[in-house]
Amino acid sequence: MMNRHYPDQILALPKFEGPFDAYELQAKHCNILFASYPSGTAIDSHTHETDNIGIITQGELILTMDGKTERISVGGWYHVPANTEHAASFEVETSEIEFWFNEDDMKGSI
Repeated sequence: MMNRHYPDQILALPKFEGPFDAYELQAKHCNILFASYPSGTAIDSHTHETDNIGIITQGELILTMDGKTERISVGGWYHVPANTEHAASFEVETSEIEFWFNEDDMKGSI
């Protein structure tokens, strides 16, 4: 079940087709996800080609990257560089806004 933490305008966005619940707003050079994770969610170690930045809006993210585990609470930002192995877990119901930057699309645009 999707989290109702977000306003109706966000809930009206297309649903993200991926391994977690999110609403997706596409922008030039970046996808923006409004994601929700039930308590007890664990995302195994993985990589992706996008440069990801996020902010926690509810709950807490437990992020493991480069052999270090960090807890990111409400209002905290995190950064996962492209092609960096990482894992995530959520002990409590959590929501976040994620920015997935495609670096290939951004070359020459800055």
